[in-house]
Amino acid sequence: MSSEKEFVRKLENKVKDTIKKFKLISPKDKVLVAVSGGKDSTTILYVLKKLGYNVEAITVDAVIGTYTKENLKNIKNFCKQNNVKIHIVSFKKAYGYSLNEIVSLIKSKGWNLLPCTVCGILRRYLINLYSRKLKADKVVTGHNLDDEAQAFMMNLLKNKKEMNARLGPYPGIIRDPKFVPRVKPLYFTSEKDVEKYSRIMDFPVKYGRCPCAVDAYRNYIRNMLNELEKDYPDIKQNIVKYLLKNLSKWKKEIKLTEKLLACKKCKEPSRSEICRTCQLLNFVKKPS
Repeated sequence: MSSEKEFVRKLENKVKDTIKKFKLISPKDKVLVAVSGGKDSTTILYVLKKLGYNVEAITVDAVIGTYTKENLKNIKNFCKQNNVKIHIVSFKKAYGYSLNEIVSLIKSKGWNLLPCTVCGILRRYLINLYSRKLKADKVVTGHNLDDEAQAFMMNLLKNKKEMNARLGPYPGIIRDPKFVPRVKPLYFTSEKDVEKYSRIMDFPVKYGRCPCAVDAYRNYIRNMLNELEKDYPDIKQNIVKYLLKNLSKWKKEIKLTEKLLACKKCKEPSRSEICRTCQLLNFVKKPS
């Protein structure tokens, strides 16, 4: 029991130190935690609440059958038990279709995108939109050390240096009122430790991957790094250290060419004349 208490204390202190070192959140901030019902977002929501931050939760329901139903039920119960206000946004309500319906419609028009890619684009759009409406100062995500190492390797292997410049505990390059800043307090915490904390605290979460993520590129990178970690235990930490060492330089290089536009259709911030969300929705819009 004492060893579990010590582990819990160390993880919470690591989160506290990460917030302090990178100035992720201030006591005055209204913080929205983007929750999915999984171990990572539930853990960081609980820890931030315990540390005394002004937190609320926001969840986007992609309507993926029983998987999202169970996750939504779990996170609603968790928020009720811990006296956290939760805001629920649905793909169906926002876009008129579930994630699977959107992916099918897109494929029927000849644009072959994986569900994870589509979900990420549409989910990020809604979180930023509603976070701004809710007047949040920061959006917290549950990204952990493993997630960051995986993201770096994915971008590296795809030769996308500009995407790696957007990583870090306080990600992004351009600061603009239309972008609610996102931060990652679990940045130095391994996925293994997050799961251990979640199980010790007996959080009501569903462990395992989203059923739509079976063919995701990230899975291959995750498995590769996990295999390498068996022989090189510090590999993920070393990847993240390398990223942080070069991040400032990369951000400066990309900032010279980075331009923020307003999407001609929805007026939301975009790096092109039509944002990726509107490009996707153009494939699924109902005929007039």
